[in-house]
Amino acid sequence: MAVRTDKSTAGSRSEGGASTARLTAADGLKAGIPIAAGYIPIAIAFGVLAKSAGIPNHVTVIMSLAVFAGASQFAGVTLISSGAAAWEIIFTTFIINLRHLLMSASLSRRIERGRLRRWIPLLAFGITDETFSVASFRKEPLISPEFVLALNFLAFAAWNAGTWAGIFLAKGLPEIISDSMGIALYAMFIGLLVPSARKSKPVLLVSLAAVIIHSFIHWFPLFTGLSSGWGIIISTLAAAAAGAVIYPRGVDDD
Repeated sequence: MAVRTDKSTAGSRSEGGASTARLTAADGLKAGIPIAAGYIPIAIAFGVLAKSAGIPNHVTVIMSLAVFAGASQFAGVTLISSGAAAWEIIFTTFIINLRHLLMSASLSRRIERGRLRRWIPLLAFGITDETFSVASFRKEPLISPEFVLALNFLAFAAWNAGTWAGIFLAKGLPEIISDSMGIALYAMFIGLLVPSARKSKPVLLVSLAAVIIHSFIHWFPLFTGLSSGWGIIISTLAAAAAGAVIYPRGVDDD
């Protein structure tokens, strides 16, 4: 007796035969809400900092639209206000953002292959530390481009809205509030990392290894003068390599 397999049934199963639910754009928007909420105060702080540094409003807005990288934008404002040359600003931004190459390569392995090619530019542009963390920690074996695109879009919209707010609130915002916003980025990233580290021993150990290696690079005299961007890249590669050796099968090894 022939058995007919519906396409819907086949499409809901992974290669290993396990039932999976395909992530939608709505799922991406829902997952991006905490990131958007955290980005707004940080972007406001960026707008305030750029305004106080004397950077024209249109330049600040273009930075958030075209660069969309908090650490690089803060570094760029500092370099511009100090009178650094254009090549120094570009090179520093490039070094700081090199880690995105690693994140993009890692996340590309999780995205559905048949739908990947046309989405590559938009997906790559929108990846940040926080959106990468949310997407990479998903339990689904494959992630749809729509999920990542919606996740990135909400974060992008929040960042640019916060930048606009910071520009217009710069003159009336108390200094103590603007200064406190500087730690919001770190607090948000810790909030994304801790739940995953509590559930997974490999994630915890690799994260601790990265912290220890980066601290060593920062404090050891031999590495004096090494930029923070290179420090992040070296510590990330070293911790990832150690994790690959200790846990060759990934998080399933815990």
